[in-house]
Amino acid sequence: MKKATLQISFDSEKLGALKQYMAKKEASIETELDEVMQKFYEKYVPAPVREYIESREADDQPKPARPSSLAAAQKNAAEDEQ
Repeated sequence: MKKATLQISFDSEKLGALKQYMAKKEASIETELDEVMQKFYEKYVPAPVREYIESREADDQPKPARPSSLAAAQKNAAEDEQ
């Protein structure tokens, strides 16, 4: 799945304190925000739409690479020489 970047404004002093205390608990802002965004997504996006998006993601899985026609021709030529 392609990721998008989300930019927000937050008081820098509060952010510094947040980072300091999260580090003590071995937590990361990115992980916490990712979990919150997932909850927002599940709360606001209707289930049928989520299912549709998930089905499209499954379709986007990389398919096994097929040899190019040039590679296949070279392989056939090599086999013919034997």
